[in-house]
Amino acid sequence: MKKKTIVIVLVILAVIGLFVGLFVGSYNSLVEADEDTNEKFATVDTMLTRRADLIPNLVSTVKGYAAHEEEIFTALANARAKLAGSTTADETLEANAELESALSRLLVVVENYPDLKASTQFTALQDQLEGAENRIATARVDYNEAVGEYNKKIRRFPASIIAGMFGFEKKTMYEAPESDLDAPIVEF
Repeated sequence: MKKKTIVIVLVILAVIGLFVGLFVGSYNSLVEADEDTNEKFATVDTMLTRRADLIPNLVSTVKGYAAHEEEIFTALANARAKLAGSTTADETLEANAELESALSRLLVVVENYPDLKASTQFTALQDQLEGAENRIATARVDYNEAVGEYNKKIRRFPASIIAGMFGFEKKTMYEAPESDLDAPIVEF
């Protein structure tokens, strides 16, 4: 009888240990995935900041040629300030969409000034901006992959129970702004 009681107690302890191990493992996996998405978004944010830091130089170069385009310069300054002041991922995404829109309007203005396009300073800034855009695109892909993995983890059983208990919420993918989805009009 004593041996039977010991076996039952050991089985119960093993089952409890299994559930505790499953719980701890799931929780730690969710924390790791959450931190991975935060890290990837921080990289995106760093790249966006780097691009935003290039914009004042670009604006000052363009201003010398197109001083009367004040509306675009104001839009760029406001969008840049909004990006710098963003505190959440959603605010950053919204501010970046505004900045991209203002920047594309600036580049359209540049097309009207052949001397500006030929300027070595402008060309160098444009090359740096292009490099920044490429790094942003890579960082966005990495972030979206991390968010996809995280969102899958918080929806799988039994992690979904733990995610609900500890407030792990679905994260938003980094989507292209509406303006980027329209095909450009090319006229010859």
